[in-house]
Amino acid sequence: MDDNKGKGKVYLVGAGPGDPGLLTLRGRELLEQADVVIYDRLASPRLMDFVNPRAEKIYVGKRMGRHLVRQEDINRLIIDKAREGQMVVRLKGGDPFIFGRGGEEAQELKQEGIEFEIVPGVTSAIAVPTYAGIPLTHRAYAASVAFITGHRRMEQEQAPVQWEGLAKGVGTLVFLMGMSNLPTITNKLMEFGRSPDTPVAVIRWGTTPLHQSITGTLENIVQKVKEEGFTPPAIIVVGDVVKVRDEINWFESRPLLGRRVLVTRTRSQASRLIHLLERKGAGCIECPTIEVRPLEDTAAVDNAIERLVTYDWIVFSSANAVKFFFARIDALGLDIRALGSVKIAVVGAATAQAVHDLHLKVDLIPEDFRAEGLVDAFKTLKIEGEKVLIPRAKVARDVLPIGLREMGAEVDIVPLYETVIPEPPPQVVELLQEERVDVVTFTSSSTVDNFMKALPSETIKRVLSQARVACIGPVTAKTARKHGIDVDIIPEQYTIESMVQAIEQDFQRQEAVKGR
Repeated sequence: MDDNKGKGKVYLVGAGPGDPGLLTLRGRELLEQADVVIYDRLASPRLMDFVNPRAEKIYVGKRMGRHLVRQEDINRLIIDKAREGQMVVRLKGGDPFIFGRGGEEAQELKQEGIEFEIVPGVTSAIAVPTYAGIPLTHRAYAASVAFITGHRRMEQEQAPVQWEGLAKGVGTLVFLMGMSNLPTITNKLMEFGRSPDTPVAVIRWGTTPLHQSITGTLENIVQKVKEEGFTPPAIIVVGDVVKVRDEINWFESRPLLGRRVLVTRTRSQASRLIHLLERKGAGCIECPTIEVRPLEDTAAVDNAIERLVTYDWIVFSSANAVKFFFARIDALGLDIRALGSVKIAVVGAATAQAVHDLHLKVDLIPEDFRAEGLVDAFKTLKIEGEKVLIPRAKVARDVLPIGLREMGAEVDIVPLYETVIPEPPPQVVELLQEERVDVVTFTSSSTVDNFMKALPSETIKRVLSQARVACIGPVTAKTARKHGIDVDIIPEQYTIESMVQAIEQDFQRQEAVKGR
């Protein structure tokens, strides 16, 4: 009997230090092809966007109220999935072979006769200091560098740390996973001859928008970390190269750096908001509260499309409506010529852009990006007796159809898609229970309603007690207030771009008040 029959292959892939842009091309290729992805806490949640939608995703990081999943259990999980004939990606923060226990996992796979491949990643040991403006070697300060694990209890079976050699013989020291042992690290280095005045930097969540850093010396860094409330994950850099940071610190000047923003939106629509926030330096926690999917019963919309030339107007109130409506046109073997002379009205700028992307002209868009604004815009036209088609969500506000009918228009509403509440990823729930959130963003009434249903009540209470709340417009704000949520930020224009600008301005005002 062939022992290898039915066995899959395992790829130990380095996820990089946290910035999803630092994932290797090979790593992304494998995520797109994998049957199973087994990932930990330090692998950016954003990397899940690259994963094959049909793949099984298994989180083996810290769970609420429990310790880390045991390494033995992770090894067994990887082996079991491979024996099922699956292509398994074990996604590990940083590089698999730099304090990532990838070597142990590879040894286990070898013993089990399972084929594997190692895909290196950008190690946080190098990338994090770089983002903090610290060169690990510098002609004027350091000609050598050492990487040391700081997460250890010095058990006899572990390789010993050569403190004297590190203290006296290496220019730059980089400790990974050393926050809990920081007092021991600093004391040992000073005990074995390193000067108490040696510069030290502690960098938390390096390379990500949550990046924070503290500098001090071996003598005072423990107290500084305690005062600032720094918690893992963090990297400790010891050496004179830390002095260069004041000159070449390039990453920490972004206006929203260190601000954590909870983005509640559909996964497909959150990317624009997240991109703009991250360009400003914000750290985004993506918590999709809406999953949008087309209705299985397409009879109503298909019938409307077949009679499309009989309509005078078609009204789109969202980019999703545009997306799913034209998907049905395509599915029926038609193209934009099916519109004939039908005029197009939209509620807001994002919806208008979705129409423009199809090389179509928008005939009517209100200054006030709400259904009420579009009703007012139609009042400037003569639409009595005209036929209006509104393809929209299965459940939606009736402001538009009621307003148009009151003006004498004949209105047909066709349900096109529906929204459901997705289960929040475990990493997101964990972060919200453990970390501070500075802003919660709501871009529609549905995001508010679903946010209140999707997460545990205690988690919601904790988040809202800390955070400012930003709503894209007054309708969304009204829904938030109905749930007892205080709204702090509403942009002048009801667009994603204006919302990001309003968030930045709000924090600037807060900082100005603190500085008085």
